[in-house]
Amino acid sequence: MIVTGAGRGIGRAHALEFAKHGAKVVVNDLGSEVDGTGSSQGPAGEVVDLIRSAGGEAVANGDDVSDWQGAQNVINTAISTFGGLDVVVNNAGILRDRMLVNMTDVEWDSVIRVHLRGTFAMTRWAANYWRETSKAGQSNDARVINTASASGIYGNVGQTNYGAAKAGIASFTIIASQELARYGVTVNAIAPAALTRMTESLSSLGFGTKDDSPDQFDPLAPENISPLVVWLGSEKSREITGRVFDIVGGHIDVAEGWHAGPSVDRDSRWEADELSEIIPTLVSKSRPNANMMGQ
Repeated sequence: MIVTGAGRGIGRAHALEFAKHGAKVVVNDLGSEVDGTGSSQGPAGEVVDLIRSAGGEAVANGDDVSDWQGAQNVINTAISTFGGLDVVVNNAGILRDRMLVNMTDVEWDSVIRVHLRGTFAMTRWAANYWRETSKAGQSNDARVINTASASGIYGNVGQTNYGAAKAGIASFTIIASQELARYGVTVNAIAPAALTRMTESLSSLGFGTKDDSPDQFDPLAPENISPLVVWLGSEKSREITGRVFDIVGGHIDVAEGWHAGPSVDRDSRWEADELSEIIPTLVSKSRPNANMMGQ
């Protein structure tokens, strides 16, 4: 199996949790800074060492998942090292937060590239492998778990780039689940909240600050996210596909997508002037957009 962005934070927790349950893990990480600059082989190697010291099997990979050939290399690493591929967790990401009026095209493109293109490229090459095994008569029971965000499915000020990428990943998840079902592949996503170097403050979510007391449950610990991801990567989740799950601490909910709300219909074309009465009435009857808690 593969976890991208697994050198630190939530991805690291995923890799360790999967290994604890017996998975053979490709630990992919560029070792870059939060904004995507720089690189280091250290973080991925450290996670591999931890897994191996506990008796598990893991290999480090430093390819860029947003690079077309790099993504294929990650997939090939799993196949050549462990003889196959059953699970891909698309977790890699960066942040370049900026208000829209100040955001540059580079800040937009870099975030979209890592999150959205990276998720696409990894899933595309994995899907290609599963399609070929299916054509060869083999039965797949494979999983893709993507990483969306409340910033994308609910919205957060200062993150038009990040939010757009994460909303795209949520939609990508739903469509990919429909396309890949024929090959024995489920596709789901999580929208996690945890305190990592990418989320230095979650005060806007109302969760306060990290509790360092060793005997207290820390709702912001990245490790809280991983059991759901491991379950979604298991055979027990076979019937669940095309869904997005919010998770923070011990809280899990199913994020429900766009639904058509109040409506009006007639058998003729509307005139623009008529809509001054129609549209405000429809909006007044509709539920407001959800906050960052999905409420």
